[in-house]
Amino acid sequence: MTTYIVVADAARARIFTRDALKLAEKESMVHAEGRLHEGDLVTDRRGDVHESMSTTSRSAGEEGTATKHENELFAKEVAQRLYDARVSNSMEKLIMVAPPKFLGLLREKLDGPTHKLVIHSLSKDLSKASLADIQSAVSDLR
Repeated sequence: MTTYIVVADAARARIFTRDALKLAEKESMVHAEGRLHEGDLVTDRRGDVHESMSTTSRSAGEEGTATKHENELFAKEVAQRLYDARVSNSMEKLIMVAPPKFLGLLREKLDGPTHKLVIHSLSKDLSKASLADIQSAVSDLR
């Protein structure tokens, strides 16, 4: 039985497989835009300092919109990879590990049948952790 373990944050997803309790990294996905700040994702039309200052004050109510959009795009991309694994019959169970906000987005983007394969979720950021640390964190999750 192959269990997939996705360890992700807004900028990186690592997909592992676990057979007979041995963890192996299958794939790594990077979404550089997930590391950018809101101001780096949104630019004004002309680059005029005065224009950008007035735009900033005018759009203060929309703070985080571009960042949220990028996070949703990446969650959708990760969910698509998990969907592909499910329909190719290579994934029988799924464990998801991510910080709370991204974990929620990822759950939201999973299709119904893939969501049913989720056996555990761990609200923790282990995206930069070593293989040994990840194995330790998920070893009791079966």
